[in-house]
Order: sequence, then C-alpha cells, then structure tokens
Amino acid sequence: MADGLPTEIDLSRPSAARVYDYFLGGAHNFEIDRQLAEQIASMTPNLAATMRAGREFLRRAVRALLDAGIDQFLDIGSGIPTVGNVHEVAQAANPKARVVYVDIDPVAVAHSRELLAGNDLTGVIHADLRQPEAILAASRSMGLLDLDRPVGILLAGVVHFVPDADRPADLLATLRAAAAPGSFLVVSHSTFEDQPQEMLDAQRLSARTATEITLRSRAEITGFFGDWTILEPGVVHMPLWRPDSPSDVDAHPERFGAFGGVARYDQPAG
Repeated sequence: MADGLPTEIDLSRPSAARVYDYFLGGAHNFEIDRQLAEQIASMTPNLAATMRAGREFLRRAVRALLDAGIDQFLDIGSGIPTVGNVHEVAQAANPKARVVYVDIDPVAVAHSRELLAGNDLTGVIHADLRQPEAILAASRSMGLLDLDRPVGILLAGVVHFVPDADRPADLLATLRAAAAPGSFLVVSHSTFEDQPQEMLDAQRLSARTATEITLRSRAEITGFFGDWTILEPGVVHMPLWRPDSPSDVDAHPERFGAFGGVARYDQPAG
C-alpha cells in the first residue's frame, strides 16, 4: 500500500466514487477522474450542485431516522468520506449511534478506514451491492449492527449503478427481508423523468467509468421499497423531501435529476 492506497488501484480508468468526491470538493481523486468530471461539468454546469443536493437529502433522511429512534445504520455505496458523512450526522445527535459503511471502490474503502480509525462505533466493508447476503453476513460478524433491532438501510445514489440484468429489485428485497420491523430504507436514484437532453447525455458519460448509470422512472424507484410504508412526502425530487426551509427549494427541483424517498417496515398485522 502506497500513500495509504491499495497497490491494486487502477489509475488508468476513472472511478465513479472519485468523480463524486471531486464534485463534492474532496481531495481523494486523481487527474483521470478530474478530467472526466470536467467533461461532464462542461455539459451540465449544475452537476456539482446536484451532487451536493444528493448529500443534503441523505443528511435530512438520516436526521429523520434518528428522530424516529434509529441508532444503527448500514450505508451501502457510501463512497469516499467527505464532510458531513453519515457517522458525523448520526453521532452528533446520538454519540452511541453505530454506522457500517459499504463500498465496492477500493479507494473509498481505504480512505474510509483511514478516516474512521479510532472510532469504534463505525466499520467499513469492501463489498458490492449485488452481493447483499455477503454484506449482511459481514455486518453481523463485525458485531456493530444487531439486525434483530430496527436499522436504517441507506442506498443513496447507488442503485442506479446496478443494471436491470442484475435484478436490483431482488437485491433490495433481500436487504429488506433481513431487517426487523421498525427499520427504514432510504433510496435516492437518478432518473430520466423531467430531464433536459444535456443531462441525459452527461449521464451516458458514466459508461466510461467502471460503474455505468441506469436511469429509471419514479415508478421503478418506488418499487424498490416493496410493501414498506413510504413516508411523506413520498418519492419526490430530492430537494422536495422534507427541506429544512422552504427557501431551500428553488423553482426547478427537478433539475437535480434524481428522486429520493424513505420507507418504514411496519409490524405485520397479526
């Protein structure tokens, strides 16, 4: 490992996680990532704002789960640590909150482990959303999450990296099935609905990374919650999900190109 990074990292191809980190103002990205990010940004000047809107949605959702009594979180597709990560939001409200981060990108995992060294209430798993059983098994073996108690499952900006051929609905069904009543599921997902052509063109540039994006409709994204109870205001453009202030929502919340929603697993009747 050199400079804190695994030696097997391929720097000849941009990484979606590192491009995301660049747009959020992070320092864990390389020239090849910045080049792709700038190409995308030249086509969609508000993309950095879109990335920040996604992070703000996640923070609001985490705070809502904390208010509902959730004190343990499984964040799949967590990306590279930047300011305002889930553990910072959660542990600011509840110092005993536990967070397990999961990501497929070795750079994201390496930096997460470096950042979280010494925080015994957090853990990091190098795994793929397409292997939910392995994620659940690793989460249990770490001893941080008790899946017999309510948990917050966070899938912010990650399911759109799973193509239809890999049956994302089945993957999420596996995660939901492992959760106890009272658990919550948070999903944000890129969409083609209400989007200008330049945004769709920029999304197609994701094919140049190892993780191509699949744009989906509001109906498809809503289906990922299964039979769980979707909280108000429903599956909506991200800025519309419980904004901190009405002034935080401009006249075109659809411009961020993604829907977000939160659902609760209610105790089955009988």
